[in-house]
Amino acid sequence: MTAALVLLGTACVHAQTGGDRKLYKWVDAQGQVHYGDHVPDEYANQEQHVFNRQGVEVDRIEAQKTPEQAAAEAQRVQAALDSRNRDRNLVSTYASVDEIERLRDQRLGLLSDQIKVATQFLDILHGRLDKLRSDASHFKPYSDNPKASRMPDAVAEDLARVGSDIRTQEDNLRQKRADQAALQSQFDADIARYRELKGIR
Repeated sequence: MTAALVLLGTACVHAQTGGDRKLYKWVDAQGQVHYGDHVPDEYANQEQHVFNRQGVEVDRIEAQKTPEQAAAEAQRVQAALDSRNRDRNLVSTYASVDEIERLRDQRLGLLSDQIKVATQFLDILHGRLDKLRSDASHFKPYSDNPKASRMPDAVAEDLARVGSDIRTQEDNLRQKRADQAALQSQFDADIARYRELKGIR
């Protein structure tokens, strides 16, 4: 709709409603533009434009957001706030890229040591499991000897316990490796952003 048609529409409504009233513009379900001194209830949640008696837009009322839209908008606002806070913390915490890299190497080194210890412990557990399985092979139901005796409860319990310990340590090792990768990625991003904020090539 051209500006001339907008002025014509608002002028017509103005003539009908009096000069002191606000004029509203809204769009109906068929896409038709309407003007009036009030917005019908079924369109009250839509975007509205408010004009003065000279036909000049003086206000715009945002469409009411759905809960999903409101949640998405809140997430966008929070993300922007978090980003500003991260930038502020970066430039206030570190004096140089070298300082960030030193902290990165220190923290990655700690994780590497933890991964090494966890790997060594897993090797020990696997050695225990191999020994227990070898012992269990002399008892039923693992032995082919028809005269083999039933496996002692203690051996069965040790097998179950060591197997559980191995699964726990494998989960722990996977988590530490994931932490290592995430930490590396975070420091890479921090260094790149720090260079950008400081104008370092």
